Amino acid sequence: MTKKTIGVGVISLGWMGRLHTRSYKSLAEKFPELEVKIRLVCCADILEDNQKYATEVLGFEKATADYHEVINDPEVDVVSICAPNYLHHEIALATAATGKPFWIEKPMGVSAQQSQEIAEAAAKAGVVTSVGFNYRHAPAIGRAREVIRSGQLGRITNVRCWLIADYASDPKGPLTWRYDKTRAGAGVVGDLLSHGADLVQYLVGRIDSVTALTDTFIIERPIPTKMGVGHGGFEVGDQTGPVGNEDYVAALVRLENGVVGTIESSRVSVGPRAEYIIEVYGTEGSLRWNFEHLNDLQICITREGGVNQGYTRSMASPLFPFFDRFQPGAGTSMGFDDMKTVEAFLFIKSYKTGAQLAPSAADGWAAAEVDEAIVASAQDGKWHQVAKVTGQTTFDK
Repeated sequence: MTKKTIGVGVISLGWMGRLHTRSYKSLAEKFPELEVKIRLVCCADILEDNQKYATEVLGFEKATADYHEVINDPEVDVVSICAPNYLHHEIALATAATGKPFWIEKPMGVSAQQSQEIAEAAAKAGVVTSVGFNYRHAPAIGRAREVIRSGQLGRITNVRCWLIADYASDPKGPLTWRYDKTRAGAGVVGDLLSHGADLVQYLVGRIDSVTALTDTFIIERPIPTKMGVGHGGFEVGDQTGPVGNEDYVAALVRLENGVVGTIESSRVSVGPRAEYIIEVYGTEGSLRWNFEHLNDLQICITREGGVNQGYTRSMASPLFPFFDRFQPGAGTSMGFDDMKTVEAFLFIKSYKTGAQLAPSAADGWAAAEVDEAIVASAQDGKWHQVAKVTGQTTFDK
């Protein structure tokens, strides 16, 4: 059978742009039933070294400094938007105007308003989208959703989620765009807590109201003299500048279905490297997942007590969603990049079928409204309602 050739364009070739590219290239092996042939048509990046890497290492046919050349290329069918946050809005609106589906990293913009405009532009254009909520795609999270929705935990009472990292714990780390409120929007709220908000909504239900506090612990950072890729490769000088957004956030949340919970995030912790954990409690049991052990799901389904009361370690296996595409049996681990390959699969399948299967731009907007309410609450100390979104969300399917 003849495979459908899909022309891919990637905008910005930092860590995520390179990961998107590898994910597309993995589809033929991991998801052959898609019956697609990925063609890496064009990549846009302002750095000449990244353009050279795109063509000489990754295999793009051409590279450019101007993203317009990507989205307007007639050979490009789908677009990945992996640029810094402050460019998402402009690029996404321009891409939607061409009528091309796009896969965009989170947060979609620097505010809920920008995320709304992106989601509405995609809906108006009638294009499928994908947003980089990759933690959804861990097989253990897929299994957790099955357990929760089957009622095995009984009535869900409360949820705890925290995303504690150390990537910004060094005060000598460079003052990149991530610490500029104008270019990044919120700090750890948009960067990490948005993943927590999506996980809570994907597993348990829509967040309806929040109250929160935030703080900035490292108030100045050295100005970079050489740019890097992702979080590494930077060089800094003696001059410093002010950090414009928060390092830490803690929030109480109420869900639309009556469940209560907490969400917490830090980018400056010392100790945890990427301790991203969600716990869901019910009247008949509970479960927990930790990204640092992403192939394990801890489950307890009993109220009877006794000497063996406690969690059972359920190791990801071919019985979990998507696991068998990457490993043959339990005990052999999947990794971070594999979750992105699942995301690429859902995006391309959405493109081929016209059905929104990947996390949608509406999902990205929904998480942004949670972020916005948290930032507002941190400013005035009050409970804030989370604005409802329109459009096709997938967390509630």
